[in-house]
Amino acid sequence: MNSENLIRRYVITGSRRFSNFWWASVVFLGATGFLFTGLSSYYGKNLLPFIQYQNITFFPQGLVMSFYGILGLLLSLYLWFTIIWNVGGGFNEFNKKDGIIRIFRWGFPGKGRCIDVAYFLKDVEAIRVDLKQGVNPQRTLYLRVKGKREIPLNQIGQPLTVDEVEKQAAELAKFLQVSVEGL
Repeated sequence: MNSENLIRRYVITGSRRFSNFWWASVVFLGATGFLFTGLSSYYGKNLLPFIQYQNITFFPQGLVMSFYGILGLLLSLYLWFTIIWNVGGGFNEFNKKDGIIRIFRWGFPGKGRCIDVAYFLKDVEAIRVDLKQGVNPQRTLYLRVKGKREIPLNQIGQPLTVDEVEKQAAELAKFLQVSVEGL
């Protein structure tokens, strides 16, 4: 068996998804519009050509719009930083060559920025599939290791079909030579 068949690495996207770029941009543009509208009503001149400040008095409408604009800009800043830091991104590596499973994720800056845990392959008991139906269906793969710890393996916010989850679970269980639970 060559080394390619002994190591599998699954990349986890994290916060660098199109939807996060979209919402960070939309919130930034909306918040900027609110802030400029509030400031236009305060200064008594049109800071943007399409804003008519005469229709908005500063107190209370302009003040409230400025407040919402500042809050929106702070939310946008938070979203952009999570994208830049790639919070939640990382990989799951299953290495038969060294007998180790490594799960790595990026977090927010600070002491716990990198989440890097490793388990021995011999400690893996099963791959568990959790399927929850309803308005907000959840389909999650878990790695069950000795001590009854369950580590989620798939990405948040990435809904998979039941067939995809079953296929991933079967493929991973076959590679690790363990059973699949929950199907």
